[in-house]
Amino acid sequence: MSLTGETTILVQIMKKVNFLIFLFFMGMSAVVSAKDGYKIKVHLKNNKDTMLYLVHYFAEPLPKIYKADSARINKKGEATLFRKDSILGGIYMILPSERNSYFEFLMTNGTDMTISADMKDLPYSVSFVGSDENSKFYEYVHFLKSFGEKQEAFKKEMSQAKTARDTQAIRDKASAVTKDLTLYRNNYEKKYPNTLLANIFNALEVPVVPPGNHFLPDGTKDTLYSYYYYKNHFWDKFNFKDDRLIHAPIFHAKLDEYFNKVTYPYEDSVIKEADLLLARIPKRTELFKYALYWITYNAQTSKIMGMDRVFVHMVMNYHMKGDAFWLDSDQLTKYYEEALKKSPNLIGQVAPELQLKDTADKVVKLSDIKSKYTLLVFWEPTCGHCMQEVPRIDSVYQASLKAKGVKIIGIKTDDPPETWKSFIRKHKLYDWINLYDPENTSNFRGKYDVRSTPILYLLDENKIIIGKRLDYSNIETVIDITERKKADKSSIKK
Repeated sequence: MSLTGETTILVQIMKKVNFLIFLFFMGMSAVVSAKDGYKIKVHLKNNKDTMLYLVHYFAEPLPKIYKADSARINKKGEATLFRKDSILGGIYMILPSERNSYFEFLMTNGTDMTISADMKDLPYSVSFVGSDENSKFYEYVHFLKSFGEKQEAFKKEMSQAKTARDTQAIRDKASAVTKDLTLYRNNYEKKYPNTLLANIFNALEVPVVPPGNHFLPDGTKDTLYSYYYYKNHFWDKFNFKDDRLIHAPIFHAKLDEYFNKVTYPYEDSVIKEADLLLARIPKRTELFKYALYWITYNAQTSKIMGMDRVFVHMVMNYHMKGDAFWLDSDQLTKYYEEALKKSPNLIGQVAPELQLKDTADKVVKLSDIKSKYTLLVFWEPTCGHCMQEVPRIDSVYQASLKAKGVKIIGIKTDDPPETWKSFIRKHKLYDWINLYDPENTSNFRGKYDVRSTPILYLLDENKIIIGKRLDYSNIETVIDITERKKADKSSIKK
């Protein structure tokens, strides 16, 4: 990804507040799919600027927006934006160079219209000639103004409520007004189906769980009904065939909620939902590109254990099969190399073999160490974090982990052997199996993706990785969860 200076401008969205809001994503340009481009005449009253910009969203809300065009404003406050090439529509903005105000409108390919606005009364002074859908859009803008005023009034009433009855009455009124907003959108969707604004309204909609109690086939109450109903219907009204929705501040938030709040944070669940979602989106579209980019990046940067498996899945099953078509060979190579580094040590796989030496230079193989659980600790004695973490790990080990059948293998990653041995003696790490690689022949860094320290892996009795990137505080938790899973499987078999 890179910044493109020509498409980056500093915009003041609110007076006296400046934001850097143009971050240009390589490969995230609009798909060319139509013929006519646009011609937009703009007439601005009470405007002192000499330039205006045509900008658009890209999946995210303000302050991130992207420049599409610009035009000079004459002394009469008039400017014309013109383009022959086809464009991808969506929610666009007119942004004067003064950068303290803006207004939105709907753009479709082949747009030919005139926009008039008084800069002292935005967005309510905006009017259109030649765009019936934008006129309807601004009817909605005025409706939202009334809606907002009512909500503010309810807040004021709530602050003055003296009894529970008063509070409930105010909540009931606020709920009725919210239903009016939903009804407005639903009526528009029915009257003007498949229009851009209707698809925006649909994309904003969230599932409403049917009220009342719900029961399982055996007659017991289904306590998870609400969760599964919400999850299963989350994307029902999002029109993935309307690629213009990428130019609206909606998709990013929807992805974030679905994968980080709705989907169970377990790698198999995330992989399943990612595959299902991407299968619904037409390939070689902006929505597909952003979804693939977002899911991959979200997994790559996640701090949740096991999400590296999601990253590897996305790279191997999408990027390396031609679906990330906007990336060049160098970018694809970086993804591939990153996935290869993570592949050998994913949760659920057998831990890569290690052959190292102990403090007496005796050869020790990982596979020869028999224990119910094995904790691998990659560390170095002069690492500041290690100097704090290693004694804590040993304290937890002595207090509870040893009794649970854990053996600790401490592996020196750097520093002179004497510094390492001195640290072992000082902190009495005599119950650990302390190993190092004096000849640098084990490739432990590559096998276990050791790029910093300390790095912890937890293995079961078969040396299968059941936890990684742990710290002293959550080792026991992973063991307890593993024990519960074993007990559940045992009870099912019985």
